[in-house]
Amino acid sequence: MANEYKIFISHSWQYTDTLEALRKLLNERGYFNATYEESTKEKPINSEDESYIKRRLTQKIGDSNVILALAGVYASHSSWMKWELDKALALGVPIIGVIPRGQERVSTIVYERSIVDVRWNTESIIAAIRAHAK
Repeated sequence: MANEYKIFISHSWQYTDTLEALRKLLNERGYFNATYEESTKEKPINSEDESYIKRRLTQKIGDSNVILALAGVYASHSSWMKWELDKALALGVPIIGVIPRGQERVSTIVYERSIVDVRWNTESIIAAIRAHAK
């Protein structure tokens, strides 16, 4: 049986369509198994207490084998994405930047923290996960 990867996708909530498209891309690949750890609009952390949210996210990030960071320029404007990526670095969880389809510019927040940045291509993303996941 193939490995199952726990993946945390760092994303901006304003662009959940990109998150869903990335999950679909990975889920449609045969012989690649993943569970997803991030919070989404559909499965939020139901609290307005920032310290509680950070504790829950820390646990989810720490439980992950790898972080996929959506590297569109909008990431540079998301304080939560910056926090998630910095937390991943502190916990020793590898970060892979995923450049959304059609993007020419890449977020410096992601670029400065990622081990590798890959284009929107199933095989490239999965190869990076397999090469860098802890």
